[in-house]
Amino acid sequence: MKNVFIMALLTFREALSKKIFLVFFLISTFVIILFALFTFSGSAVNFHASFTVRGNLNTDNPIVGGIKLFLIYPLYAGGMFLSIFSVVGFIPSLLEKGNIDLLLSKPISRGQIIWGKFLGGTAMVFANVFYAVFMLYLLIGFKFDEWGLSFILVAFTITLAFAAIYSVIILLGILWENSTFSLIVSYLIFFVFSPLLGSLQNMQEANLKNVVLTLLYYIVPQTSDISSITTKLVLGNYNFGIAPLVVSSLYIIILINISIYIFNKKDY
Repeated sequence: MKNVFIMALLTFREALSKKIFLVFFLISTFVIILFALFTFSGSAVNFHASFTVRGNLNTDNPIVGGIKLFLIYPLYAGGMFLSIFSVVGFIPSLLEKGNIDLLLSKPISRGQIIWGKFLGGTAMVFANVFYAVFMLYLLIGFKFDEWGLSFILVAFTITLAFAAIYSVIILLGILWENSTFSLIVSYLIFFVFSPLLGSLQNMQEANLKNVVLTLLYYIVPQTSDISSITTKLVLGNYNFGIAPLVVSSLYIIILINISIYIFNKKDY
């Protein structure tokens, strides 16, 4: 466990050295400042009053939820785009001649290396996402007296979606040692395949299911379903199934262990 923690810490530091994470932080801060200036300016008074009922906030008013979704959607898509781009080079860089030789000479197992890389990269993304979500939560709470904790939980669902994609990146990185290929596949999964397969799977609910589509649906990370859960949490709706969260968690564990198995078989 100590070796995993040390490896995760080194990966966290490596992630900090990448300018793209700084860009993510600066963009989040910029959006937070803009939102703060708007919500606490005089121009926002009438906007706030338009959905206030008898002095109390009407939490059922769609405008409140609209504001939250307007803030979270770009954070989810943009944050995922930047995060994938940031971590995609971790494994190919690790496996470069010299780097891997030095690391394998240390008293650390290959499994600990992979888990450390995974946890370190995921922790970095979570820190960025949680910072943005928590600051927006405070601003919305102070301005609109809306303190539903479900909004905070979206930091965890967004990170889980990233972790599922990151597990694929690690596997592809070990197999092909090519960051460009991993990057393209990851973007296709998140922006194309997962939403498409999720839609097709839902369309089949009332009809006979296609075995091939169902199989692909479970092979590809279910980020579209996690996105749907994220939307519900943003709106304060806890009425959703946890199956996508459980399946995604198992998916991550399985892929990381497959990656470790392949990594152990390779000769460096």
